[in-house]
Amino acid sequence: MSENETGGTGMTTADLDEQALFYHRYPTPGKLAIRATKPLGNQRDLALAYSPGVAAPCREIARDPSLAAVYTSRANLVAVVSNGTAVLGLGDIGPLASKPVMEGKAVLFKKFADIDVFDIEIEAREIDHICDVVAALEPTFGGINLEDIKSPECFEVEARLRERMAIPVFHDDQHGTAIIVAAAIRNGLMLAGKNLADAQIVTSGAGAAAIACLNLLVELGARRENITCTDIEGVVYEGREKRMDRWMAVYARQTDKRTLEEAIEGADVFLGLSAGGVLKPEYLKSMAERPMIMALANPTPEIMPELAKAVRPDAMICTGRSDFPNQVNNVLCFPYIFRGALDCGATGITEGMKMAAVDAIAALAREEVSEVAARAYGSETPVFGPDYLIPSPFDPRLILKIAPAVALAAEAEGVASRPITDMPAYMDRLNRFVFRSGLMMKPIFQIARNSGKRVIFSDGEDERVLRAAQVLLEEKVCLPILVGRPGVIASRLERYGLRIRPGTDFEVVNPEDDPRYRDYVDHYFEKVGRKGVNPDTARTIVRTNNTVIGAVAVSRGEADALLCGLEGRYPPHVRDISQVIGMTPGVRRFAAMSGLIFQQGTKFFLDTYVQRDPSAEDIAEMTLLAAEAIRRFGIEPKGALVSHSNFGTDDTEATRKMRRALALIRAQAPDLEVDGEMHGDAALNEEMRKRLMPNSTLKGEANLLIFPNLDAANITLSVVKTMTEALHIGPILLGAASPAHVMTPSITSRGIVNMAAIATAQAVQQAEAKA
Repeated sequence: MSENETGGTGMTTADLDEQALFYHRYPTPGKLAIRATKPLGNQRDLALAYSPGVAAPCREIARDPSLAAVYTSRANLVAVVSNGTAVLGLGDIGPLASKPVMEGKAVLFKKFADIDVFDIEIEAREIDHICDVVAALEPTFGGINLEDIKSPECFEVEARLRERMAIPVFHDDQHGTAIIVAAAIRNGLMLAGKNLADAQIVTSGAGAAAIACLNLLVELGARRENITCTDIEGVVYEGREKRMDRWMAVYARQTDKRTLEEAIEGADVFLGLSAGGVLKPEYLKSMAERPMIMALANPTPEIMPELAKAVRPDAMICTGRSDFPNQVNNVLCFPYIFRGALDCGATGITEGMKMAAVDAIAALAREEVSEVAARAYGSETPVFGPDYLIPSPFDPRLILKIAPAVALAAEAEGVASRPITDMPAYMDRLNRFVFRSGLMMKPIFQIARNSGKRVIFSDGEDERVLRAAQVLLEEKVCLPILVGRPGVIASRLERYGLRIRPGTDFEVVNPEDDPRYRDYVDHYFEKVGRKGVNPDTARTIVRTNNTVIGAVAVSRGEADALLCGLEGRYPPHVRDISQVIGMTPGVRRFAAMSGLIFQQGTKFFLDTYVQRDPSAEDIAEMTLLAAEAIRRFGIEPKGALVSHSNFGTDDTEATRKMRRALALIRAQAPDLEVDGEMHGDAALNEEMRKRLMPNSTLKGEANLLIFPNLDAANITLSVVKTMTEALHIGPILLGAASPAHVMTPSITSRGIVNMAAIATAQAVQQAEAKA
């Protein structure tokens, strides 16, 4: 439901539509692709992958069908199936038009839980036809996610398929919503000092999601006699005939109340899964003390939170939107429920498994936030309370809590065909996924958003900067300041069809005519006057060097961070930052770290742009700076000093340098997980490393590769980036007194947005450290 909400973006519908169409079309149509997981580079590979070698696993599976989980991808493959009869807020648009939504669902499965998905849109409307088509897919898939099938047919379809199929069948519109709602209600009632068994619950909406929510709440202890359903026809009461079905009839009450306004009197919980604006502010006055208001219609809730709070400041409010607290978002659970179900070979998803998910989600919100999770949330660490009843959809702990709970519940209920026998090893596998899931930038944006920090862009006339500035303003990441000529910036904004306007939405520093020019010259000369720059040269530089202008703005406190470097070579920009902004006290030299985000995870490379031939002391210093920067992403650094030598197999000045650097790092940061010198493959392959050095202090895969010189680092970065099409983050300049980064001419507007978020997060954390 709420995965596709657009509230809080700051974009008009037309803007969002235009950007969404571009996003879906380029660089290739759609959001999914199929990639081989085995090499097919020669005749031998082909013989193993297909004929004649493929006959061996076929015979094994024919002998023992459970071996399909060993020899094929079935145990990690889910079908997202829809007939397009109830698509989001679009209604019955048909299966073909629903395909973008189903592809989107597939992307969420992969991103959040590393589950592979085929989206399957079927031209089938009759219940029998739907069931026959889906049931016939069982040999291919480890699980079925039913999506956007209209009510009441969805109830019957799921019930029949659960009977016919020996794999999990889960209608997310029903049960995904129900699980999140139940977790929120459980925590809200706990805060209100109320008991679920005694709570009076009123719904607006009696479709698939609402009925599923009520069914699960009853399983958890709510009493049917305390539940009143309403829909477009009013209260669902005994004897009502219009718009009734057998699933709604379960909640028909003997009552003389006929409207939502009448039904809500004395209610402890309002559960809205209907339409925007149906819950009037005056209705809330008659609700019980400390009521829960679950206004989940999207994009416009049944009542806007600010209206509800104005009437009932004691209310606890959940919506489906990301721009308000307590977002009820199905992505909180469905990837992880399937993760746990697939990993234990569940033959179905039981009520016990759903309740285990409810317990895990509710308990997670009540937990004291760990250090890693706190970094993921940013400066505003959440505390269990009215504005934090359920975790954020991006909480990295969700998979670690829900998947094991579901797997254990499946085993307890006798539906796990492959029970997890080594839970610590399973948890370790999930942990490794969390930190390679490609969600690396989320903690950074969480820290940066709504901070009000000012980032100055030296290349303010560049199209990529202008596009990035609009995104940064829409997402409230930072306040851009653009260095450039106002007329040029305005005309280019018009040409590119961007809405933001100079002087209104963002500040402009005009290098040709800024009232602060003399002050900037004086400030710059004060910094460089004894470094070979005379007053005339200073005046020329402040007119013509936009990096200097940006650095002076940061040094004077008129900006919090600087991004530069889209034109010219890297070293001169670093020189200007060094001269004007300077280095962090105690830091000897700048260094640059680059990150690459792969489908399989994130790796950092050091030093890719600054130090040509660093000494052992330089390498030790940059490694400690890099470790600090990596932790800002919510990732624990694992460093490997890479070399042509493997733990002393060669003795050269370069290898001795890396060994000395390791000794210095261990002396200065004994808790940092790091080892070397070693080959690159040993850094990334723990089994290989164990054979070479059984007592290595580095465990698992290294995520920080420290190179002996600039050639090795930059060449490796460039080759790997090109070969893998990984997303480049950086270079991140390490050691500056204030956040300042030199971008590369090849960076995209998306890359600029990421770098602005990184710089902003740095500024936020620096300010917090000084407070």
